[in-house]
Amino acid sequence: MLFSLPLSFLLVTKVVAQAQTSQLVVLTGSNLPSSVPFGGGDILPTGTQVSYRTYTATSTIPSGSLSGATELLATTIAIVNGTSLTSSSGSGSTSSSRSVTILAGGQGGFPTTSGTNSSTNATSSTSSSAQPVNTQPCNNYPELCSRSYSNITYVAAHNSPFVKPNNAAANQDYGVFAQLNDGIRMLQGQTHFFDNTIYYCHTSCDLLNAGSAESYFTNITRWVQNHPFDVVTLLIGNADFRAVTDYIAPLEGSGLSNYAYVPPKVPMNITDWPNLSSMILTGKRVVIFMDYNANQTAVPYILDEFSQIWETPFSPTDSSFPCTIQRPPGLSNEDAGTRMYMANHNLNTEITALGTSLLVPTTTLINETNAVNGTGSLGSMADECAGSFP
Repeated sequence: MLFSLPLSFLLVTKVVAQAQTSQLVVLTGSNLPSSVPFGGGDILPTGTQVSYRTYTATSTIPSGSLSGATELLATTIAIVNGTSLTSSSGSGSTSSSRSVTILAGGQGGFPTTSGTNSSTNATSSTSSSAQPVNTQPCNNYPELCSRSYSNITYVAAHNSPFVKPNNAAANQDYGVFAQLNDGIRMLQGQTHFFDNTIYYCHTSCDLLNAGSAESYFTNITRWVQNHPFDVVTLLIGNADFRAVTDYIAPLEGSGLSNYAYVPPKVPMNITDWPNLSSMILTGKRVVIFMDYNANQTAVPYILDEFSQIWETPFSPTDSSFPCTIQRPPGLSNEDAGTRMYMANHNLNTEITALGTSLLVPTTTLINETNAVNGTGSLGSMADECAGSFP
């Protein structure tokens, strides 16, 4: 388990949890009206605009090959190091300012590639000697490289963009660069459509406007470019229920779509996800989910959250944090076992601002809420979820 920033939530490949604030959703074919009124982004969304999709069949998308992936990875390393890669005459090998172990593709038909990116160290051998051991961390740990994306616990920052001192609607103390540097690997935030532009706003752009979505996506892209061995997850809160195609422009304009993972099938079962090294080698290491109105036929790289993730109670004000299924509604425990889940571990207090009901972090109990153990702790909820949904 990983525990980090005060206002964060934890995505556990099989379990996902939030610490200190809430906001998440999930979709699944035919639209089913939900019985849940829209309250501005913090209160559980309800009404005629809220629907959950149910797939009666799985669609398969042709998978790409790993061709050129090693070169892409080496080029990225060179960019990070501020160097250019040059071919050694006649050898086809490359050199750069540092030597690393190239990650194994691992599963899903990817070839296994080992060695280094230094022309002086790269060797070829057909002997039966022991294979090189990977020493390059993936998401900070070498052992995670061979783990599937759905078998890792991720700490996530709830309403990641909302950093504004002395603003009651703020959720975070540090910006996205600091969050990612501190180990956060899932970023969630609530978006609104204002003045023909998508912004990250908390409940209302009059309360807190953290800037355009494209600006925020650009910052994520910059960090991803400089960290070639990390996989990052983005959960877009579509608070105004805009068409998913409205998000193409900011994602492409920021360059983030270049790194977006496109799954081979819809929806993905928990056993279908590739390991981190495969995602890193192919350069598709940003997984983008959207809560409402995702359409993977229209935009394949924006994944429908609730057909692949279920959630515990949204925007909790109950410090006991029960690990029960709330969304999508009516999901059986059997079906829940086929997808990842998010444990919304964030304690909130309801206030009124500008005539709008708003949930804000209960900061007075932050140490207890984010603790490893004890009553109301993140560790306690994680243990309960792991026991109920192993």
